[in-house]
Amino acid sequence: MDPNLLYWKHEGQSFLSRLRIWFNLLDPSTLLSSDTEIQKAYALLGRGEKLNEEDGHALNLSLSSVHADTGDTLPLVFRPPAFLPMSVPLVVASFLPHSGVKPALFWQFMLQSYTAGFNHTNRNSSSEQGKKTSLKQLLLLAGTVSYATCAGALPQIFINRLGIRSASLQTFFRSILPIPLSAALAFFSVSTIRSEESETGIQVFDSKGNPVGLSKAVGQKAVRETALSRAALLGSTAAIPNLLVLLLKRTRLFKRNTLLAAPVRHMSVAFVLGLMIPISFSLFPQLGKIRKENVEEELKAAAVDGQLYYHRGL
Repeated sequence: MDPNLLYWKHEGQSFLSRLRIWFNLLDPSTLLSSDTEIQKAYALLGRGEKLNEEDGHALNLSLSSVHADTGDTLPLVFRPPAFLPMSVPLVVASFLPHSGVKPALFWQFMLQSYTAGFNHTNRNSSSEQGKKTSLKQLLLLAGTVSYATCAGALPQIFINRLGIRSASLQTFFRSILPIPLSAALAFFSVSTIRSEESETGIQVFDSKGNPVGLSKAVGQKAVRETALSRAALLGSTAAIPNLLVLLLKRTRLFKRNTLLAAPVRHMSVAFVLGLMIPISFSLFPQLGKIRKENVEEELKAAAVDGQLYYHRGL
């Protein structure tokens, strides 16, 4: 089993412990480290020696910058510490009340492209070792981005094409509809881009960390958990700022200063997104467990202690 996964097995089985770890791993300063430094940190973790406080940086570097299936360094922009600085401007711009369809489509395209790339890069790739990205995967990526872009811009498309002028209807399309829509598209993106894991299965391990085979049931569980965590992330990021602005607009201060709504919306989106990223990443373990009753017959014998382990991906 990969040393990163072994660490998650021993340290990341409770929500609070995972949350503490992710707050450390999302430090953007790790993005300044070179590939050589990252691989040295990964090798240090792989030696299995007990790490002291001085090795804490190497531990964070390995966990946040190395793919747990391949051992390769993740592309800079798709590493977990880059997710917040890369996604904040895209999410804020996507949630703006646009005046036309083209700006809405453009910012949705940028957001959906980045999240699709992040989902694909951080997937479980245990069944794809030694294989290059197939044409099917590329078409799946392109199709997912295209569909999610058009669906994400639907509120603005409705407003423009139907010529909606009613304040209450505009509020519904700009502030209420994006909440379930954002959550649904986030769930859809992960489920579609990582559908191969459900179709071919992912590697499962016994309690000693030995690989015992591929499981489709486990692949479906890993994809579903990650999709739910991403839906919680973007759904909450759409809900809290929009509902906050709707409530504040009823106050005397905001009625007299209507221009205050825009900066409050932008700052609250950035704040909620920054808070929800480590929470959503921590909802499910990186090294998940599944009971032997829920896996294929040929794998049950390997579950000596009644359960098997799997890398969920991110």
